[in-house]
Amino acid sequence: MGASEPPRRRETGTRPDVGPSGKREPAVDLPIARVLPDVNALARPFDYLVPARLDARVGVGSIVRIPLHGRRIRGWVVDRVAHPETDRRLQAVAGVTGCGPSADVIELTEWAAWRWAGPQASLLRTASPIHAVRYVDRMDSSPEPQPSVGTAHSAIALDALEAPVTTVRLPPGDDPFLLVLHAAVRGDALVLAPSVGDAAYLAARLRHAGHRVALLPDDWAMAAAGGCVAVGPRRAAWAPRPRLGAAVVIDEHDEAYQEERTPTWNGRDVVVERARRAQAPCVLVSACPSLEALATTRLLTVSRADERVGWPLMEVIDRRHEPPGTGLYSERLVALARQADTDERVVCVLNRKGRARLLACAACSELARCEKCDAAVESSAKDDADKLVCRRCLTVRPLVCLSCGGGRFRVLRAGVSRAREDLERLVGRPVAEVSADVAPGPPPSAPVLVGTEAVLHRVSHAQVVAFLDFDQELLAPRYRASERAFGLLARAARILGGRSDKRRLVVQTRLPDHEVIDAAVHADPARLTVVESARRSALGFPPERALAIVSGEGAGEFTSALRSIPDIDIAGPAGGQWMVRAADHRRLCDALAATPRPKARTRVTVDPLRS
Repeated sequence: MGASEPPRRRETGTRPDVGPSGKREPAVDLPIARVLPDVNALARPFDYLVPARLDARVGVGSIVRIPLHGRRIRGWVVDRVAHPETDRRLQAVAGVTGCGPSADVIELTEWAAWRWAGPQASLLRTASPIHAVRYVDRMDSSPEPQPSVGTAHSAIALDALEAPVTTVRLPPGDDPFLLVLHAAVRGDALVLAPSVGDAAYLAARLRHAGHRVALLPDDWAMAAAGGCVAVGPRRAAWAPRPRLGAAVVIDEHDEAYQEERTPTWNGRDVVVERARRAQAPCVLVSACPSLEALATTRLLTVSRADERVGWPLMEVIDRRHEPPGTGLYSERLVALARQADTDERVVCVLNRKGRARLLACAACSELARCEKCDAAVESSAKDDADKLVCRRCLTVRPLVCLSCGGGRFRVLRAGVSRAREDLERLVGRPVAEVSADVAPGPPPSAPVLVGTEAVLHRVSHAQVVAFLDFDQELLAPRYRASERAFGLLARAARILGGRSDKRRLVVQTRLPDHEVIDAAVHADPARLTVVESARRSALGFPPERALAIVSGEGAGEFTSALRSIPDIDIAGPAGGQWMVRAADHRRLCDALAATPRPKARTRVTVDPLRS
């Protein structure tokens, strides 16, 4: 996949030297480095002379200091050339900071800048070491320990590594580590995990198995030297790999692989493209593969019997016929929490932070809103329960109704803090709260935990995992809602392990027949894939069509210019956003690259997560 870009004129900032004949004469016969400044607004490189004292240290990928508009800034050498592309006098590179991305990674960032319609400098920044690396000693690959053979997973791993790109669907209770081991013996392997904690755990296991491991981003220099396995979260997709032998992406469906800042690149897609360019096999592992992965790769699965064993028993609590005001907790869930073993955990998931996320006045029934921005206000903490907080504009005001002046409110939608208080009263056992706002580290030692989805990343095992309001996930206003909801169930299932009579995955819902719940009950992700694929196809959402969201002050001007390009479909505005679609990413990204950006702030989000 490549970009159709117009020729770029490159300049540097001083006037030409003119000799007695009136013709331009070069000031010094020195080599020339083409440098991309570390400035997002500058999308093109500039030519600079390389002084003799720096020549040995300035190569493609070097991070240098250059003069630009009266100040010295950082930049990356993207090429070494013999002749400049300007008639102006060239300035010289001021200094060398250290090593940076290799030539193949620089080319990859150029592709990614086109693919996600963003500045290449931002991607090079991500691909660079977090601390200056002065030099790298290349290492020869040493013989690696061979993984055990003869198991079903070993056969799948060998089969997967024989194709360019393969998606392997493993149930949550199965360990993908054997696939990683098979990839590790193929030279400089690259392994991505969805979180820092997952990557550190995987690196420790690889070291225990006898492999040299570079844990990114800290071990950037070790990864650049080669002769090791590079492991890390999303950012490791850009890790230096002198001789990429194989790549593995664990939980490829996880949204953590996508950068939410522009350019909104996805680590999974970067690794797939990188492996393709290096002609190395790439394996995507997931309990619930994304439609994007299924549309572009071949699929390998374990047997249906093994897949069913790898999912825990699931109990669906139908709340359609419960009377109003019964609260978050059904009688069945309270009973499970009370009966759980004292040495086992009960984990309850509610993706709403704070104490009360939606309030209504007890006297006049008006919703509690912010007087400045009209957003819903909430009661955020037990210690500050007499205050209302607006999450949009951060306004804080007393607990008073703006309509009638009343001071008593009904909780229409409880947050995780209020849910913890209620459950502690119901079960008579200590209950702790876990959310993204709680300090990182081991989870509290309480036998019962209530938290946002962050709790699923902080707990390694439990007897019961319950989703208190799963309809919130199923009905989320985004086209990936079903896929994301199923991913949450898969993450919870991993904590519970495989099928066991004592362990339960509990879902409270008023949509018991939803395809997500049906797929989880039957331990068959294909049931969801069939329905979701048909829905996306009918609505024209990815992977059926390529999608971008344009927002900001200049969005109207930018989308007006896009309308003149054939085969580009534009809808909007809705909420200050325009939806731009095309038949595939080549057409969409070529159109975005060919359209000049307005001077006003314009944000282009390719493959949006939240739409």
